Amino acid sequence: MARRFEMTDAEWERVAPLLPGKEGDPGRTAADNRLFVDAALWVLRTGASWRDLPARFGDPGTARKRFSRWCAKGVWSRVLAALGPDPDLEAVLLDSTIIRAHPHAAGGKGGRGRKASAAAGAGSGPSSTSRSTAAGGR
Repeated sequence: MARRFEMTDAEWERVAPLLPGKEGDPGRTAADNRLFVDAALWVLRTGASWRDLPARFGDPGTARKRFSRWCAKGVWSRVLAALGPDPDLEAVLLDSTIIRAHPHAAGGKGGRGRKASAAAGAGSGPSSTSRSTAAGGR
C-alpha cells in the first residue's frame, strides 16, 4: 500500500521505463529510483524544503542534487506527462533556477569600482562643468 504522497504500483509501471539508471544505460545503475521519485513527489506535493525530507527517503542533499540533474536532462517533464494530470502537481515549476543568493548579495553597490578618466589625469576639469566655468570665466 502506497503512503499518502507516494506513487501507486500502476503509476510506477508507467514511469519506470522513462527514468535514467536502468540496466544498459550509461553510468551507474540506480537501485532506488522509486524511492527517489517518491521523495521528489513528497517535496513537490507538500511544498516542504529538501532539508525537511523524511529520513526514510535518504539524504536530502543527495536527493536535491539528483532532482536538479534530472531537471536539466528533462526527465521530470517525461515523468509528469506519464503520470497524467494530478491536481497536486498542476502548478509545479521544474526549472531548477531558483537559487538562494549569498547574504552579502543583498544590498550594497556591487560591481567594479569607478574608473578614473584619462582626461582627469591630464589636468582638465570635470566633464559636467562647462568649458567657460573650468577656465575661470563666466
